[in-house]
Amino acid sequence: MFEFQLAKRLYTSKKGVKRISKPAVFIAVLGIAIGFIVMMITIAVVIGFKGEIRNKAVGFSSDIQLSNYNTMASYESHPIAVSDSLLTALQEYPDTRWVQRYSTKVGMIKTESSFQGMILKGVAQEFETSFFTKYLVEGTLPAFNDSTSTNEVMLSKTVADLLDIHLDDRIFTYYAEDEGIKARRLKVVGIYQTNFYEYDKLYLLTDLYTVNKLNRWGVDQASGVEIAIKDYAKLEEVTEDLGDKFMGLEDAYGEPYIVNNVEQLNPQLFGWLALLDLNVWVILGLMMAISGFTIISGLLILILERTQMIGLLKGLGATNKMIRKVFIWLAIFLIGKGLFWGNIVGLSLCLIQSKFGVVPLDPAVYHVDKVPISLSLWWVVALNAATILISVLMLLGPSYLVSRINPATSMRYE
Repeated sequence: MFEFQLAKRLYTSKKGVKRISKPAVFIAVLGIAIGFIVMMITIAVVIGFKGEIRNKAVGFSSDIQLSNYNTMASYESHPIAVSDSLLTALQEYPDTRWVQRYSTKVGMIKTESSFQGMILKGVAQEFETSFFTKYLVEGTLPAFNDSTSTNEVMLSKTVADLLDIHLDDRIFTYYAEDEGIKARRLKVVGIYQTNFYEYDKLYLLTDLYTVNKLNRWGVDQASGVEIAIKDYAKLEEVTEDLGDKFMGLEDAYGEPYIVNNVEQLNPQLFGWLALLDLNVWVILGLMMAISGFTIISGLLILILERTQMIGLLKGLGATNKMIRKVFIWLAIFLIGKGLFWGNIVGLSLCLIQSKFGVVPLDPAVYHVDKVPISLSLWWVVALNAATILISVLMLLGPSYLVSRINPATSMRYE
């Protein structure tokens, strides 16, 4: 292709490079590189941050919960019957990874000098422990079961520091009942810290039997069933499908079912995360505009400084369209150079932060202790392709300057 070959020759040749075009081209390439670095880091940080927050919310409550409809209108938990056949049916559902029973009881921890409200959450032997194991800072996880009471509990470092509680301490917890206050003494065997303070301040983890006994529930009852799904992208679809299956059904005690997902249970949290997407689009738009304008400036200077060459090509029979293609190809080479260095620097910065966490954050504000990074090949490739496409589209208009150059007068132009 004539246009491509000529543009390549102009790009690689050092002859005829003038004092104005050289810094202009450098600034254009630098603008593309910096803009791309900012866009890459922005997307990597926002995706990483949303992923961290979402994973912590899911870790505390799973993707989907099957519970008692009456719980939605009450601060206290209401039970549903959880039979083996129900657990088996949910486990065999095509999109399910695992299911687990849970029971909760609202109460309070009281020490000699202070007190703190909390939710005691009990789980059984099928409990998926990977999330809390990841954030365990001291001790071990309690012995989870549904047949005996261990009186073991795991709480967060946030609560431990607030109430001056240490590993192996025995704490007194209190629960309001119709006939008065019920007390239960529990041994602290583990301390975790997720930096997700809204949950860290609330949840204490123990065995299912202990919580059911406090609630005076039968062995076949629980607050609900937590369901983890294989693909989070299908969260709404699976929630609707399960909701349709359990709509209008009642358990063995006549209690109605309801199905909710983690986003429905935490609307403010996920609404806040959704706002981050708007910030990303604003930043991407600004960086695309800046990168586009810098490459346009470079292209215009190149066209003006190649006026004699344009006149000569027109005199030899080249059309405006052919000459425009030459300069667009030349601009694409410059964009490619900017993207090359942008990818090198951007990926390096992201990998360094991901591996070493050199940029810390205040976990009390951001729920994470370092800037989170999430890299994916598909969006990196998509970002490169979008940058090239948008930049080229922005160049189409300025490239029409070629048609304004008259061959007769351009031969005398200096």
